[in-house]
Amino acid sequence: MKKEQDIKAAVKERYSKIAKQGKAENAASCCGATTPSNKVYNIMMDDYSGTRGHVEDADLGLGCGLPTQFAKIKSGDTVIDLGSGAGNDCFVARHETGQAGKVIGVDFTPEMIKKARINAEKLGYNNVEFREGDIDDMPVSDNLADVIVSNCVLNLVPDKQKVISEIYRVLKPGGHFSISDIVLLGELPVSLREDAEMYAGCVSGAIQKEDYLQYIKDAGFQNLQLQKEKPITIPDDILEKYLSQHEIDEFKKGSTGIFSITVYAEKPGAMKEKPNLKMAELQVEGACCEPNSGCC
Repeated sequence: MKKEQDIKAAVKERYSKIAKQGKAENAASCCGATTPSNKVYNIMMDDYSGTRGHVEDADLGLGCGLPTQFAKIKSGDTVIDLGSGAGNDCFVARHETGQAGKVIGVDFTPEMIKKARINAEKLGYNNVEFREGDIDDMPVSDNLADVIVSNCVLNLVPDKQKVISEIYRVLKPGGHFSISDIVLLGELPVSLREDAEMYAGCVSGAIQKEDYLQYIKDAGFQNLQLQKEKPITIPDDILEKYLSQHEIDEFKKGSTGIFSITVYAEKPGAMKEKPNLKMAELQVEGACCEPNSGCC
């Protein structure tokens, strides 16, 4: 337990500093946490330019995908963004759900919450709110959200199964999620796995792709889909901080792969399976007395 709390404290401290960094610095590093690379720009992030609802001031370059692009958000939906940062994915989701919907961002870094609230106030969005809290113990009621999104955040949490169970709890029956995250194929070198900075940089905190998908199935989700997958390459000038040249060469020619994936799954729910009930059928299911008796 102490190790888990130590990891959370290290991530919170690092992301408090990241909140004050520029987008270019974040995008050229591993999720903003490592020293920026001189060799590769946009190591993990996808380009939001042209995405409807994108707010430049809220885009810190910390993501590894575009989950809102795949999230099937509808007008009037309640959407929760896990690890909402400065609010960018919340504002993209708000564009899709409209004024009739609601968007809640959850983040455990006070500096990020403050930054996101300032951005929302500037935009005049009164249906977007930001709550401080852990995503493995969300400050959100049961069965609240139609859609949950998250962008490169679950890999930062030590107990990923607990986060997935929280997602299940908070989604309405029939609701769904679309999450972008970092996963592995093969084992990382020990020095990368154990370094706190690389954990905050989304890499050493990542788990095996097969295990990640199995956790989702075990939680009870259905209709799991891999919506997008792309390889992530860590530049030599970052790897040199952790590995010898020989270790870098072995790492590159080995079987280990680091990938960004975007995963979709649904919480089982009867109402989504029968959306076209006739009014008469609804009256029978919720009748106050015997059908056809004339009392309703």
